Amino acid sequence: MSAAVGGVFRALRVRDFRLFVLGQIVSVAGTWMMVVAQDWLVLGLSGGSASALGTVTALQFAPVLLLTLYGGRLADRYDKRALLTAANVLSCVLALVLAVLVVAGEVQLWHVYAFACGLGVVNSVEVPARMAFVGELVGSALLPNASALSAAYFNVARVVGPALSGLLISAAGVGWVMLLNAASYAATVVALRLMRGGTRPERRRGDRVRVADGLRAAGRFDLVVPLTLVAVVGLFGLNFQLTLPLLASQVHHAGASSFGVVTAVFAAGSLVAALATTARSGRPPARLVAGGAVAFGVLETAVGATSSYPLSLVLLFLTGGAAIFFAQAANHRVQLGVPPELRGRVLALYTLILQGSTPLGALLVGALADRWGVRWGFVVGGLVSLAAGLGAAVAGRRAEAAGPPPGGSRKRKREREREPSGERARP
Repeated sequence: MSAAVGGVFRALRVRDFRLFVLGQIVSVAGTWMMVVAQDWLVLGLSGGSASALGTVTALQFAPVLLLTLYGGRLADRYDKRALLTAANVLSCVLALVLAVLVVAGEVQLWHVYAFACGLGVVNSVEVPARMAFVGELVGSALLPNASALSAAYFNVARVVGPALSGLLISAAGVGWVMLLNAASYAATVVALRLMRGGTRPERRRGDRVRVADGLRAAGRFDLVVPLTLVAVVGLFGLNFQLTLPLLASQVHHAGASSFGVVTAVFAAGSLVAALATTARSGRPPARLVAGGAVAFGVLETAVGATSSYPLSLVLLFLTGGAAIFFAQAANHRVQLGVPPELRGRVLALYTLILQGSTPLGALLVGALADRWGVRWGFVVGGLVSLAAGLGAAVAGRRAEAAGPPPGGSRKRKREREREPSGERARP
């Protein structure tokens, strides 16, 4: 039993990764408290408008379309720890300004729009740096486990954060929840500064870090298939920041505390799936990625088809699990298909596709929900995701046969031999 537990948490033997996880749990819990508070605030300021909620989501993720590829270039060129420190400090300042406006009773809808856009700019640098930073902390051998644990702590925070947020909103109000979120960024900053290892990428003199190199590396067919699938599922299916609050308020007529429960149940399913993927030790096959999309599509469609609150909670739990299983499988297939020195830029492209599709998806689903109801948002998103997964399953057979380009395996072997993963993996 202890050996099995040790296997699940084996990446935590690395001291710097332990610090990173502890800081992230506190910070991400604050972020999810903020998500619930922000959505509740927007619904109150706009009179329950789905389009207003979709606009906030779109503004938060729109900068990803413009800046994330450049953020990946920065992650491959500069010290990731310094980039992450700066990003968390800026996020804290933005959250603090909005919280003060809310507590003072001066907040307006355009203030929330401005905050969402500013946070999106920061995230366009923070997200690719953070994703690449995990691999740099633990090395390639522990990367699948560390990535799965990162998804696990993210979803632990997503369970705890919304549940606490719903209670605190009822007890103290939205503004105080936002103040707690601003304070939570300090945990990540402190953890980053306590780390011992250096994270500045080593490059030979004259080497250039170009965005085009990352795009070229991601152009292989065995990477194009999962990236395309992520784009379609992200556009139509992964709009839960918009659809969950609408489902709680419009279909189940829930208050703030029940809204937190709906979000927490979805996150609990994601947590179970994230822990299940910690056993992965290598690059997943294309058919596993496609199968995850198919299962997700079926479950999301079922959520939209039911009006029963208890059954909806069960289906949301399963849908959350399918969503994270698919996302982790796609992430590992892409990330482990490229050498470490390109991961920042390739992961930036992955982030661009996954999160960059959110603005368009949020506007589309928001308009659909305003016209026909939020349940149709789930049904359409699920059916499109199902169709995309089936298409990827057919295309995946070719991707499996194609594999890496000629000489790619030998090149990757040489890169693994040069990478000091053994040193990084020591406690």
